[in-house]
Amino acid sequence: MTSTDDGFDHCDVAWMTLALDYAARAAGQGEVPVGAVLLDADGRLLAAAHNAPVQGHDPSAHAEMLVLRQAARSLRNYRLTGTTLYVTLEPCVMCVGAMLHARVARLVYGASDPKAGAVESLYHLLEDDRFNHRILTEGGLLAAPSAVLLRDFFRVRRHGKKAGDAAVAMAEAGVESRQGRGDEALQS
Repeated sequence: MTSTDDGFDHCDVAWMTLALDYAARAAGQGEVPVGAVLLDADGRLLAAAHNAPVQGHDPSAHAEMLVLRQAARSLRNYRLTGTTLYVTLEPCVMCVGAMLHARVARLVYGASDPKAGAVESLYHLLEDDRFNHRILTEGGLLAAPSAVLLRDFFRVRRHGKKAGDAAVAMAEAGVESRQGRGDEALQS
């Protein structure tokens, strides 16, 4: 898929922008910034969510999984035929599998995921003719802002961890030096 926004209409851009808003909310809550929205066949919003595995203590709480669950509950049907799912990051194997089972009609995603992407990067699951359902897939919509959000999140996280590690090391060094002074005071 392309990394440009060519071939997408203004509605696609608007829905992916909403997914990006949810991704930003995820980042603000310490979750990997991925957002998703799901529309019905008539283009109405069924569900919107962001990643929440940390908050929910649930490794399956990816944005895609959450919107599929919300919509299925709302419609009282696990088959989500005719729906379009917008997500800011190329879905993983788990999410692609759930979309296939739910019979999502169309998938539009932003940034590619070279480490876990199951659409075009690491795996090509939606090209496998052995599945009995096909999902029309288009990638690259607002890929740049999606990638920047992820990159910035992980940069802050890495620097925060390094800063946190340094603070712990300094605190431990301070404790050790105070303990040394305390021992000297006891001996005098």
